[in-house]
Amino acid sequence: MDDISRDIGISKKTLYQHFTDKDDIVYQVMHYRLEKNRENVSCYMATARDPIEEILLASEMMRQHLAEMNPALWIDVQRHYPRAWEVCTEFKEKFLLESIRNNLKRGIEQALYRPEIDVEIMARLRMELIRMAFDTDVFPRGVTAMIEVQIQLLHHFVRGILTEKGILIYNQYVKEHQNDPASTTL
Repeated sequence: MDDISRDIGISKKTLYQHFTDKDDIVYQVMHYRLEKNRENVSCYMATARDPIEEILLASEMMRQHLAEMNPALWIDVQRHYPRAWEVCTEFKEKFLLESIRNNLKRGIEQALYRPEIDVEIMARLRMELIRMAFDTDVFPRGVTAMIEVQIQLLHHFVRGILTEKGILIYNQYVKEHQNDPASTTL
């Protein structure tokens, strides 16, 4: 608490007026960030032309957030801050997983994704692929950057669920983004 109050330039007394302890700070910050992420995802996804672009945009947003974050943060939160970790788990299970399910259902309805895919299995697979990119035992940091791992896993996943119609649209997005020097999506 001494370090936190010094770093943000307020007294410990003032800090304790707003937070009961360090656990409370981590919890409140995590809750705030995840709510902002939820709002941002909803706004970002509203601009997508179809479920394929939506999943690509969501992945881009996730990579932007990851670039700002030390992966060790998640390990520390999981080990030392159970209330904050519970908020992260709830965000993943209730918001992210449901968003992926909805994307898959819309993609099937629009004949962009293969109709025979099992939405629940594919949604959980996508969540696991995101988690797996953080696993340094699987992808050591010195070998491949986490962002590149995320990109490769995303494209492998998306290509596996697309119909022929979806592949044509997907390839158009790839072409568009390759011509956009500011884009890191594809």
